[in-house]
Amino acid sequence: MQYDLRSCALFSHLDEQQFRIAEGLAHEVKLQDGQLFFQAGDPATRFFLVLEGQIKLSRLSLQGQEKVIEIIPRGETFAEALMFGERPAYPVNATAIGATRLLGFDSAAYLELLRGSTETCFRLMADMSQRLKHLINEIEVLSLQNATYRLASFLWKRWESKQSADGFIELGVPKGVIASRLSVTPETLSRTLHGFIEQGLIRVDGHRVQILDPQGLREVADPLAGDR
Repeated sequence: MQYDLRSCALFSHLDEQQFRIAEGLAHEVKLQDGQLFFQAGDPATRFFLVLEGQIKLSRLSLQGQEKVIEIIPRGETFAEALMFGERPAYPVNATAIGATRLLGFDSAAYLELLRGSTETCFRLMADMSQRLKHLINEIEVLSLQNATYRLASFLWKRWESKQSADGFIELGVPKGVIASRLSVTPETLSRTLHGFIEQGLIRVDGHRVQILDPQGLREVADPLAGDR
């Protein structure tokens, strides 16, 4: 599968010469399903773009339990913010979900490109700002909201960003990973999904979920949505 680097925010504002240099930095990585790519504490010398598959970012608790921090889908980058540290190290484990292909970029070489592209610097800052806002919202959801709200919000955001004509969204990950991502037990996740099915909000078909009532799901995810 070919991927146009120009569609990625980190490369879209580079001039032609800078873009050619960036293309030359790209190093393809192929991973098998479940393969550990890097561990927390490893030196962070590169950042990555997902071409195929997905990457699970996670941490292990002192008790050895895995907490999923983020699931990086195709077309998204990860670990780019670490390039600004003096001695950066990856703070999480990265594991492939399904057969996965990545492009890796040398962070130090990319930083040199940034010195000649003010537009890309501002774009990168805006992207990091959005991610910070997302993480703050995530903390609020995980701290203050119940499992019903968390799952409805998760499904609504997936549907909103990747709408299809038939209303299906591809989860693409095991339900146990989603449960960890939402900080609920797999049993709670299953009960909540079943509740949504009974309410006529969704239909589940393996790893695919069909959103039958988008407005109803949105109102569960955001109780004030119906008043706007």
